[in-house]
Amino acid sequence: MFGPVESAAVTLQQDAEARGFLAAWAPVDLPPSVVDRYRAWIADRRQAGMGQLARNVEVRLAPRSRLAWARSVLVLAAPHRFPDPGPPPGGVRIGRVGRIFWMREQDYIQRRVQPHLDELKEICHRLGGRCRDYVEQGPLSFRSYGAGAGLGWIGRNGMLLHPEWGSYMTLAVLLTDFEVEAAPEHPFRCGRCRRCLDRCPTGALLGDGTLDANRCISYWTTQHLDLIPPEVWDGLGSWLFGCDECQEVCPWTPEAERFWEGYEPEPELAHPDLSDFLTLPIHMFAQKYAQSAFERAGRPRMARNALIVLGNTRDSAYLPLIRMGCEDPSPLVRATASWAAVRVGGRQEAERLLRDPEPLVCNEARRALEFS
Repeated sequence: MFGPVESAAVTLQQDAEARGFLAAWAPVDLPPSVVDRYRAWIADRRQAGMGQLARNVEVRLAPRSRLAWARSVLVLAAPHRFPDPGPPPGGVRIGRVGRIFWMREQDYIQRRVQPHLDELKEICHRLGGRCRDYVEQGPLSFRSYGAGAGLGWIGRNGMLLHPEWGSYMTLAVLLTDFEVEAAPEHPFRCGRCRRCLDRCPTGALLGDGTLDANRCISYWTTQHLDLIPPEVWDGLGSWLFGCDECQEVCPWTPEAERFWEGYEPEPELAHPDLSDFLTLPIHMFAQKYAQSAFERAGRPRMARNALIVLGNTRDSAYLPLIRMGCEDPSPLVRATASWAAVRVGGRQEAERLLRDPEPLVCNEARRALEFS
């Protein structure tokens, strides 16, 4: 027999599972080993330029320091290993995009995930509980809670791995005041496999379930705000936004599947036309990519990334498009274009940028010419 609190927790979990989530409970207090590991990671500055990960560490590692009533976490996982919709016709579609960005973020979260969370919060209240929800980017250690709930284990790629869904999961949590027992720890099932470590082009994976964001392709293409150092370019390869290398090679990665009937990834997000980021006016860019991760990053940063992909081809056929980057209003884009131009044989374009009014652009053009 369950007591009233245990019964309420079971009911809430069952309602979440009925909506298509994987759901499991974890205590709100993280194990000391997790806390120590995160503090050491921050002390080693492995978070790169993501300063938010080093702020409010006490809240991230101990939510009860802010929400004293919290006792447990209902971890919810939704798969996002969507099938590849294939590229639309036309355009320059040579940049790769991480699968999680194949959908419009606000549309996916606000229309597909958040309504379920709102209803689950109402159910929690009717059951006599208090709760608060977070999705993906809240100040919590989502993957650690997923492991603490027994949903999987932290793999060598630093991802939460589920034995059926792999690591392609969008995570959300409900903090509640229900008392729950800690779930049995899921066994570590990576064994001797090192595919993710061997596949990572930049050596960002440290082998202990953590990564060095200073080397991570996803960090550079989605989080870094400024010029991407040329010495990083080769490792980025054709990745335009995000990176799935360590997930694609993982033996636990399942076949592509659909989640929530009627929702499909968008071809224009999975295989974007790189010329959009160098030719579209800002208002047209914002309109076409509204509510997507591309809009969140902004046109200049997407143009920066596109130029790196084009430059990495070493193909002079892309010089006309790179030339447009050399004339872009953004100094960030022009500075990046100087390196891309030199890489595809366009020294003259870089030489013209030596007279640019922005010191950043002049300096990068000079460096690119000297390096070549």
